[in-house]
Amino acid sequence: MKKTKLWGGRFSKKTHPLVEEFTKSIHFDKKLAEYDCIGSLYHIFILKKAGLLTQNEFNKLFKGLQEIFDEIKKGHFKIDESFEDIHSYIQHLLEIKKGIGKVAFKLHTCRSRNDQIAFDTKLYCHEKTNVICELLIKLQKTIIQLANENNKIVIPGYTHLQHAIPISLQEYLFAYCKMLNRDTERLFNAKKNINLTLGAGALAGTLIQSANYNIAATKSLPNSIKPTSNSIDAVSDRDFVIEILSALSIIGMHLSRLSEDMILWASKEFDFIDIDDAFCTGSSLMPNKKNPDVLELVRGYSGQLYGNLVSVLVTMKGLPLAYNRDMQLDKEPLFSSFEIIQESLKVLAELFKNISFKRENIARQLDDESLYATDISDYLVKNKVPFKEAHTIVGNLIRHKYKVGKELCEMEDGELQRFHKLLTSKIINVIINPQTSVKSKKSVRKVKRS
Repeated sequence: MKKTKLWGGRFSKKTHPLVEEFTKSIHFDKKLAEYDCIGSLYHIFILKKAGLLTQNEFNKLFKGLQEIFDEIKKGHFKIDESFEDIHSYIQHLLEIKKGIGKVAFKLHTCRSRNDQIAFDTKLYCHEKTNVICELLIKLQKTIIQLANENNKIVIPGYTHLQHAIPISLQEYLFAYCKMLNRDTERLFNAKKNINLTLGAGALAGTLIQSANYNIAATKSLPNSIKPTSNSIDAVSDRDFVIEILSALSIIGMHLSRLSEDMILWASKEFDFIDIDDAFCTGSSLMPNKKNPDVLELVRGYSGQLYGNLVSVLVTMKGLPLAYNRDMQLDKEPLFSSFEIIQESLKVLAELFKNISFKRENIARQLDDESLYATDISDYLVKNKVPFKEAHTIVGNLIRHKYKVGKELCEMEDGELQRFHKLLTSKIINVIINPQTSVKSKKSVRKVKRS
């Protein structure tokens, strides 16, 4: 199959095979094929409007590009990875496979791959951010449903991974929904910052007036585009890639924290939850094992997401204006991060539909009286004891409890009142109650419980 490069007239020798292999990008930019077709469909409208394509030439190119686009959407598109990039391959298909011949050579009129790849990548990001936002919302709904189904459960709250104070499981899970909501907004805002533009050429614009780039959206081309306001920035900017990679990294961080909590809760040391067998794996040696591998991989993938972000930041940090071939290397990190987050959100949404809570085990943890130390000090504060004094009184009481090995609820009035006259066995027994503890906190907006 004869390959016609989009460049080459300046050169007296064929590209060395090692250089061909080293510089080609089709093995990853093939993911941009449908977006390249959309960009080309826009471009031929522009060329026709500018008088650089006849109606007949336009019809041939439109029909060929539409056929290729349809093949891609139906999954029938075959890639020949011996080509330099996806742009070259699509032009070749038009020329040879679609029988357009040299009319295909006009596709690159007033065009540079510098501008073309930026447009393709932006359009890809537009579509993929929509997909991720939908999956974030789906995971939120799954977590909300799980929280509402278990809205009566109180769990020990932790700081420094130590028992702190009783909290509502529902509120705990809703905390992750707040994170996911910020993630959705952050990604949506990153998408809004992407301007779909054409007309930059290699870096200095083209001979077509910018007005010709004001193409209205059509049924075939759902995304309207605008002329670039600065052609140098249009081809050299990858802020949008970095911003999206940053947003995806933060999503990964949140999913990692969520996974870590579930990993801890599924351990025998906590034993708060049971994860359905369909979402766990076993050991090839130890028959007793039930491992939360899905959650561990979600946690592990956060490292790859961070690496993808840093790799593009490092690539871009020293590049002079305008386009440089280094920028080709932004694609694999971008594609990788979208795929990691997409698959992680899908599997977590299903996993969270299959989590059950071990209420008896959780209740045993709530028997730890130290969880109610803050509630006891709050009681003293409400009865006019200065907070610092109340904090010291209860701290001494808890230290005494551990020293003598005696539960607070077993202490008589005399023993309790050695620490403060307001402390009685009746009061302590009322305070040491997980539901009472949770309901007593006024500063947190309480969810209406069904």
